[in-house]
Amino acid sequence: MSMELVEKVLAGDRLALARLVSRIENNGAEARAALAALYPYTGRAHRVGVTGAPGTGKSTLVNEMAKVWRRQGQTVGIVAVDPTSPFSGGALLGDRIRMRDLAGDPGVFIRSMATRGSLGGLARATGDAVKVLDAAGFDIVLIETVGAGQSEVDIARTAHTVLVVEAPGFGDDVQAIKAGILEIADILVVNKADQPGAEHTARTLRAMLDLGQARRSWHPPILKTVATEGQGVAAVVEAVTQHRAYLETSGELARQERERVTAELHHLLREALVARWLRQIPDGQVDAAIERILAREVDPHTAVEELIASVS
Repeated sequence: MSMELVEKVLAGDRLALARLVSRIENNGAEARAALAALYPYTGRAHRVGVTGAPGTGKSTLVNEMAKVWRRQGQTVGIVAVDPTSPFSGGALLGDRIRMRDLAGDPGVFIRSMATRGSLGGLARATGDAVKVLDAAGFDIVLIETVGAGQSEVDIARTAHTVLVVEAPGFGDDVQAIKAGILEIADILVVNKADQPGAEHTARTLRAMLDLGQARRSWHPPILKTVATEGQGVAAVVEAVTQHRAYLETSGELARQERERVTAELHHLLREALVARWLRQIPDGQVDAAIERILAREVDPHTAVEELIASVS
């Protein structure tokens, strides 16, 4: 069945694409086989991450950017990472609610994914879903993070170009400064620029960026938009195009891809090795170690060493 889905995805079957992404979210063996078959077809899409605090207008901006790319003849896949519903375990916000005016466009595919407790604003299966959209032939893949909290740095490992969206009137001058999120920004967008304080937000961002410019050869532009009106969005899309050209000509794209693959491989190795090790541990031994730690009979590091020694 997985190979049949793969063939249909490569042929542009949208229903098969939706079904395969669902199976990837469930993390079954069949999904892994499909990903292996699709992997040789990946590496062509430009992945654009959009992150920032809740309420800054990320979804509206993503919607408007997709419309600009469609007018340019580009196909767009969108992965929107939403909070998990406490009732169904699925995404709280639906595809159709989020971007209604893109519905029915055969050149756009939108998928909401639940975080399911993942840290960093990214669902566990986001990276694999992006690979499927890449293999399916989408020119641009947009990844919008949930924006919960300030730990969004994982987006940098998934996207080629990272947009950090800010808006005036959020209490702090710049929400992202505390989290160090400016370090991953390739493009900064001050959305809702028709509201009071937008110019101050832009100046604050520029001051913060200037402090660290010596470490970067790419100078992130700061662009102002009113996404609800479509104002300034074409300039953001053009900045993404310029950043992509920079990545290709500077050699950063190859370096970035090597770092991403290395991080993914290390993560998967850790998961596989821990799972294999846990299968070898005698029943009750981990629970016994937990009780000893709680009783202050042994410290966690020593407990780990003892557990590893017991199966080596």
